[in-house]
Amino acid sequence: MKRNMQLESNRSLWNKLASIHPGTKFYNNEGFLEGRDSLTEIEQEMMGEVAGKKILHLQCHFGQDSLSLARKGAIVTGVDFSEVAIQKAKSLAVKLSLNANFVCCDVNELDQHLDEKFDIVFASFGVIGWHSNLAHWSGIVAHFLKDGGRLCFAEFHPVLWMLSDNHKSFEYSYFKQDVIIGENEGSYADPNAKELGTSYCWNHSLSEFFQSLESNGLIVRNFREFDYSPYACFSNAVGEDERFQIKGLEKTLPLTYSLTAYKR
Repeated sequence: MKRNMQLESNRSLWNKLASIHPGTKFYNNEGFLEGRDSLTEIEQEMMGEVAGKKILHLQCHFGQDSLSLARKGAIVTGVDFSEVAIQKAKSLAVKLSLNANFVCCDVNELDQHLDEKFDIVFASFGVIGWHSNLAHWSGIVAHFLKDGGRLCFAEFHPVLWMLSDNHKSFEYSYFKQDVIIGENEGSYADPNAKELGTSYCWNHSLSEFFQSLESNGLIVRNFREFDYSPYACFSNAVGEDERFQIKGLEKTLPLTYSLTAYKR
């Protein structure tokens, strides 16, 4: 019952965000419609050539990254639990005349809604913190990968999630403990958004994440850590050209990481 309450609260939050985000400067949807590639340098380098590859994109929001992959010739299925996000993703695909499939469900129940295998499962930035059980999430990844297929994954570093909102002190444990409950006023894309609702998140150490992958037969390769974020998604960000750091902590902390993990 508790998990269902947390899930529905998070879904309500992301339905509101999906209504707001397409119109923000952060997402620059007008530029995207004119041909802008929404994938970051970290993501593109990690994934390499994707033309002709079947790609499952987990937690795709309103579809920009999924459709950027489709523009590159990939055969893409995007998944998100927000009904609003999936509606907007489908609309965006129609506007761009791109052939991409979008599925609305909790990714942890995707095996009840989809019966396919993929060359690549892709997920990036702001993904695993919404899940309390990483072993189950990693099991979903493994389930949908072909033998020899790979997970391409990029995420904000758990050290970043330890910090307070103003990045002046450590507020949360590096290791997963109690759920982190937030009352959200403003989002990374629209700081002025009001009354977005309650979020339920968890911080996950790198060892916890790696073990969840390995326990599901996924072999981690090409792990990299970065002292920057490709997004200026915190209030005291400094930098440019997809290399943003925290003012006063420049080149001090790992802010993001990426990896690939191959199915045995």
